[in-house]
Amino acid sequence: MIDTNETIEEFLAEHASDVEEAVRKAAAGEIMPRWRRLAAHEVDQKSGPHDLVTDADRKAELFLTEALAALLPGSVVVGEEAVHANPASYEAIGGDVPVWIVDPVDGTRQFVRGEAGFCTLVALAVGGTLLASWTYAPARDRLATAQRGKGAYLDGQRLFAGVPEPGRDLRVATSHPDYTTEEEKHALLHLRTDGVEPRPCGSAGLEYLAVARGELDAVAFSWEAAWDHAAGLLLVEEAGGVHLTRAGEPFRITGGNVLPFTAARDAATARRVVGLLSGGV
Repeated sequence: MIDTNETIEEFLAEHASDVEEAVRKAAAGEIMPRWRRLAAHEVDQKSGPHDLVTDADRKAELFLTEALAALLPGSVVVGEEAVHANPASYEAIGGDVPVWIVDPVDGTRQFVRGEAGFCTLVALAVGGTLLASWTYAPARDRLATAQRGKGAYLDGQRLFAGVPEPGRDLRVATSHPDYTTEEEKHALLHLRTDGVEPRPCGSAGLEYLAVARGELDAVAFSWEAAWDHAAGLLLVEEAGGVHLTRAGEPFRITGGNVLPFTAARDAATARRVVGLLSGGV
């Protein structure tokens, strides 16, 4: 069993490319053959019409669960579809063993519509601390990676989030208000103000990548599911960005956050967004 960060670092030094290969194989074997070829019986609803699952989600997660657990003996996998079947399995994220956090198809609605804006997300964490992540957009063949303390990269090129251009409105991708509580909806409406350009988010993983690249100034999200956020949060952090909840604390993948929260290009932007979400100006 792996039980120290030093050993995890050794694992990543030797096997990070194997994780990348597993992600690419899952996409090539289970996701892309179904893109723009889904039959009606291959698409189901979970909690409602906005919450879709396809055969690509299920089969890619099964592939990654087997491949990642084999790469790191003693680790466990927390995947979106497995947690839907067994909610108690989510608790492993806060445990002491290494955990792979997997979203096989992030942006399933876009995937079902035949759009290219979806990705596969994998993150490695221990005790609620993110250590590495992989964000792969297979329709665009773009891979972003991050390791704690070692930077964020897109196709091998270092990412720097930078800071927003002075005097320009902040570009912020937000949760869709139809999928929030009344309190969260009220908080998000505060972003509709002078100096901010809010828009509904697409794939969370790709929105985080846009922040890490400096193409988007911030995100403001109102849900906690770790598979949507883990990979992107580390990517933004390692590109120089910051994430904060409305309590002024970093987002915790183990849950219990004050929502909505933000991830932004820099600390000043994160504080500004949180201030607005909290009813400030």
